[in-house]
Amino acid sequence: MARWDLMTSEEIGAMIAKGRDLAILPVGATEQHGPHLAAGCDTISAETLATLAAEKADVFVLPGLAYGCSLGHTAKWPGTFSLHPTTLTQVAVEVGRWAAANGLKKLLFLSGHGTNDAPLRSAILQLRYEFAHVRFATMGLWDISPRVGALYWRDGADIHANRGETSILLHLRPEMVRMEHAFDVPDVTPGTHFSYAMPATTPTGVVGAPSEASAEDGAMMVETIVTDLAEWLTEALAEDWPAVPPGPGDATH
Repeated sequence: MARWDLMTSEEIGAMIAKGRDLAILPVGATEQHGPHLAAGCDTISAETLATLAAEKADVFVLPGLAYGCSLGHTAKWPGTFSLHPTTLTQVAVEVGRWAAANGLKKLLFLSGHGTNDAPLRSAILQLRYEFAHVRFATMGLWDISPRVGALYWRDGADIHANRGETSILLHLRPEMVRMEHAFDVPDVTPGTHFSYAMPATTPTGVVGAPSEASAEDGAMMVETIVTDLAEWLTEALAEDWPAVPPGPGDATH
């Protein structure tokens, strides 16, 4: 069993005591994903993929956060809720504090939404300062491995509700997809020097080629993501602290 919320206090304590002291916090978003994809895409994807990988690696997955930093979507299209960046940072810090209080030694923030990254990295700076005995990491689903990233970015570098995201949900939760409304919008950001909110880059809230998505493509992506994430978790669980070289005062003569 991987899900923290489905385990009893005794079961959680026993699992930590035997050294399975790593947990994943899925961090999603509730935001517009164009006319063809449901607003919970980023949360459902992060939670489901984290759970599947955690089961393979025999580590915990915590209840996910359904709200992220989605300010870039603005209120142009219905469907978006957003936390302020500092609010998401504070929530992550407080979850991290309780993770440490429960005896966890490693915590991964796994994000299904791109602009959660900066707030989560800010949280790690604070947590690393407060808990020198605990290790923290953050990554987006697309950061799990080079081959996973290549699958996400097939139809652009600044994507949203694209082929990859749509394919994953066609496989995991097809009731969240309306393929008859899929409309492709090319990524217009290559070569730009600044960061732009979504209304400046797309007429629909979509960037990418969702018309190319399929459940079969999603099944392949899910298998790849879960395999590579489980491998990362297994390696992270066994990782020792870095070997610090001796300083000038420690040298022997």
